[in-house]
Amino acid sequence: MASHISTGSMESPQYYRSENLDHLGLVAGMYDELGIGSLIDALILQDGKKRVVSIGQAVKAMVLNGLGFANRALYLTEQFFSNKPVERLIGPNIESAHLNDDVLGRALDAIWNYDPSVLYPQLASQAVHRLGLSCRFGHLDSTSFHVDGRYNSDEEPEEGVIQLTKGYSRDHRPDLNQVVLQLICERQAGIPLLMQTLNGNNSDKESFREMVTDFTEQMDSDFSIEYLVADSALYTADTLSSMNHLLWISRVPETLNLAREIIDMTAPEWIHTPEQPAFRALGVNYGEVRQRWVVVFSPEAYQRAQKTINKQCGKQSLAELRAFTKLCKQNFACDADARQALTQFETTLKLNTLSEVEINAIPRFKGKGRPAQGRQPDYFDYRIEGAMAVDLQERTRRLQRKSCFILASNQLDDQALPHEELIAAYKDQQKVERGFRFLKDPMFMASTLFLESPKRIMALMMVMTLSLMVYAALEHRIRERLAACDETFPNQKGKLINNPSARWVFQYFSGITLLVIAETQELVLNLNEYHIALVNMLGERYSKLYSGSG
Repeated sequence: MASHISTGSMESPQYYRSENLDHLGLVAGMYDELGIGSLIDALILQDGKKRVVSIGQAVKAMVLNGLGFANRALYLTEQFFSNKPVERLIGPNIESAHLNDDVLGRALDAIWNYDPSVLYPQLASQAVHRLGLSCRFGHLDSTSFHVDGRYNSDEEPEEGVIQLTKGYSRDHRPDLNQVVLQLICERQAGIPLLMQTLNGNNSDKESFREMVTDFTEQMDSDFSIEYLVADSALYTADTLSSMNHLLWISRVPETLNLAREIIDMTAPEWIHTPEQPAFRALGVNYGEVRQRWVVVFSPEAYQRAQKTINKQCGKQSLAELRAFTKLCKQNFACDADARQALTQFETTLKLNTLSEVEINAIPRFKGKGRPAQGRQPDYFDYRIEGAMAVDLQERTRRLQRKSCFILASNQLDDQALPHEELIAAYKDQQKVERGFRFLKDPMFMASTLFLESPKRIMALMMVMTLSLMVYAALEHRIRERLAACDETFPNQKGKLINNPSARWVFQYFSGITLLVIAETQELVLNLNEYHIALVNMLGERYSKLYSGSG
């Protein structure tokens, strides 16, 4: 909370007010460096005379709220800024009271009317140009967010509006309505280039194909994306055949029979030296598309697979043993029935094999007491007996398949795209996945969403993506400047490094305050040598945000 302390006489009061600046100066500086607010205000028509807060400034407030990691919902933005230096962060003559939910809601409405999926690429194109990033590789992925409220799950939405429905939940909350966010990110910093908000019951296989179709021209003209990189949801015959105009890299689904056969043939030699990474390339024709497959053995995956396979095999082996024990206790009326049951049971075995199996006839006598010596049985029961053992070959096959993966590309020239670069490009898919983890952080403004309409949710998803853009750009710029100046920054353990995460830098800037004296002088408190060095490296824009005045 802001504090007001008065000293001196009643006729000449001296007021002191403290406001929390923390890391928000870095966020505001990057938002302005990328020119996000000014471009929004240039693109979206608005009456400046009727607005205290422009749409670009309203979006900046939402981004600052989201990257403030204060766990405050969007409608509490006014409260979030109550103890912040609002004019310094957003603009002259702006107060926290101006940043109410009505102002932010109208800004979201304006974004939806313009079309978030059209507006965002314009902002991203300017951002990557200012950051000097190459967009040779575009990484495609999607994730879902659950939303609170009923919305339009039971009705047909109007054209261009998403339907919030139940569907496959990556958060394991299939009971809640959802919205899906789909992104294409560049490789160097993880900046989202293209975004699309989709229905809650969206299928990745279909939406990946649709996004490729809808944004092919922009991928080429706005960002010069040469290769589209995606997980196995991209790898369907229909999608591959529709991408003959585009170069791509995709993981081959593990369920594909051909993929399993190739791994079974190539992996055995690698298992003998599991500490060494390896790969092998071959030509394949799948879905009537000529392509290059690269089978990759990963030592890290091998180590993880050993634990996973041991656990799975132990559980499955025990379940099959119990089932066999139960079968062996069952009585059958004849030998044929017992053999039929045995044959049927063997088809259910996935891991174990049977050995020394016999069908034994057990004599049965009617009546009570011990039967007389030499008496012939009245009938026979037939029981199965035998032993069960783990199929070691099957266990080895599972280990091999978990230790390897196959990448595919329609770039057949390994000089234009060497095998090693193809593998490295796919592994950088983690950058877009890391971005989704960031957006799902419980401290972020939209771990759950609650707005008045699906239209506003679509606009908010664009604002969330902008927040990820600013975060990724700031992390990239910090690391770039540290490397260029041959400087370091302390990590959580006090060790000096040159590649800190933006999240850690944010935490390190916690506690920086602005002291306002008599509304005429401002002092920034609690800056240390590393704070000062970093903001100076980032440039004058950032230095001004962390300097006093008066």
